[in-house]
Amino acid sequence: MTTTSRVPAQQPREPWEPALSVRQVLDLERVQAGQPEVVAGAHRLDRPVRWVHVAEAADVGVMLSGGEMVLTTGVLLAGDEDRQGEYIRSLDRAEAAAVVLGLGRAFPAPPDVMRRAAERCGLPLVVLHRPFPFAELTEEVQSRLLRRKFAAVSLSEAVRTELTGLITAGAPVQRLLDEVARHAGCPVVVTNLAHRVLATAGERAAVDDVLRDWERIARQAGAASADGWVRAELTCRGERWGRLVLCGYRGERAAGRLLADRAAEALVLHRMLAGDGTHGGVAAGTRDAWDSWEEQSARSLLTDLVTGAVPARQLLPRARAAGLPVNRRVFVPLVVREREPARPARVLRRLGLPGIAARLADDHVAVLLSLAPDQDARALTAHFATRLRAEPDASRTVVAAADARADWTDVPAGLREAQHVADAVADSATALDLPPVVRLRDIHLRGLVRLLRDDPHVQSFAERELDGLLRGPDQDLLPVLRTYLATGRNKSRTAQLHHVSRPALYRRLEAIQGLLGVDLDDFEQAASVHIALLAHDAQQG
Repeated sequence: MTTTSRVPAQQPREPWEPALSVRQVLDLERVQAGQPEVVAGAHRLDRPVRWVHVAEAADVGVMLSGGEMVLTTGVLLAGDEDRQGEYIRSLDRAEAAAVVLGLGRAFPAPPDVMRRAAERCGLPLVVLHRPFPFAELTEEVQSRLLRRKFAAVSLSEAVRTELTGLITAGAPVQRLLDEVARHAGCPVVVTNLAHRVLATAGERAAVDDVLRDWERIARQAGAASADGWVRAELTCRGERWGRLVLCGYRGERAAGRLLADRAAEALVLHRMLAGDGTHGGVAAGTRDAWDSWEEQSARSLLTDLVTGAVPARQLLPRARAAGLPVNRRVFVPLVVREREPARPARVLRRLGLPGIAARLADDHVAVLLSLAPDQDARALTAHFATRLRAEPDASRTVVAAADARADWTDVPAGLREAQHVADAVADSATALDLPPVVRLRDIHLRGLVRLLRDDPHVQSFAERELDGLLRGPDQDLLPVLRTYLATGRNKSRTAQLHHVSRPALYRRLEAIQGLLGVDLDDFEQAASVHIALLAHDAQQG
């Protein structure tokens, strides 16, 4: 009977080469013929065996490099308990995987000294009760290791060729990750150095399972002994800027190691080329290229929230893994109309506000703030909007907001409301008089028309009211009408904005009234035309 090890088990070396575990070697048919019995270190049978070595000398450790399964008959150790103990300690110092002792003339039964020493060291000690030719075991294990190495290298080269081809063809980085996940048969996660998830690939359900407990998994992935978690560092020009993790890889460890390395090489190359193409040099562009990955991660999450393509509750793991605080938080949904889409995220970082930002389409940027319950959501939103509008060339920036949400499941509706508000103030003439943060109550009739713009009755009404003008020969009259109505029928202001004289404006207004068959001095008729114009602009986007 073995005793419990009193020495903490050492971490095994990272198996850079293909390996079998001690347990797998003992399960081989040829080894089973020798009736193996584990008499010490039974809790360490999953240690990798990198090679098989036959050795009898007491100082055998000096001839090993780690990971070997040592075979011995003990013929040079019989009768000398000191040498028996030193033999085991020497193997342990050399980080051997296990020692296999063939029972026979030298040792008809398992020697207690060696068993106790092996148990103290945590070194698996296996005895063979039947005579067994060590040459057969050596040949069997070495041939299996060589076959595994060949298979791993073949896979590595095939993946490298495939990924290089995709990069050459200009494929996006997500396409590369999808291929890596297909070869790995498990989720693939790319993070920055703070474990913030930047990109994922693999079966959606499996990815969500990984992200659901990402903080623990991220720590587990860094452990050398983590079963199935294979990590590769992302390094460029001596700077480590991220890592790639195969989460739950079930193939051979060495093959996974090579696969992760090839994937990391491809991502680094993709990043370098992206930087070179946009900034005129690798060194200048790498950080900007990597930042675009972070933006893509945020865009994917925010797009899924806005569209409702994925239920909000299922997106919680992704939000948490992307670095957004979600526990006991208040969320403020915003949509910013901004000429420079990267600016909102930059201002967020500068202010130290927890949140994510990403462009949804054209000049619309979604922003989701995550605040503590005791923080003033309105004041912080206003501060963000003020700082954003104070940026160079940002005076016409529009910040649309929905009311703060205490429940994560209400966030999608809030983002859609903010998007609706931003759409409703699309024309610049109105945007000039907007508050720093625009909300639903600030857009009045324009917001209602935006909501009803797809109604066939509203479309028919707009076409009927504006028909004469839309089909008229002078298309320059429509902007004049738009400005005139948006300024509250202020003729002086309209003339000033269109850089025309008052008499010239009067002639244009008379032409508009003649084409439409209305009197714009009549409030009801002017209101009807204004509503029709708002509906027309909303339908035209």
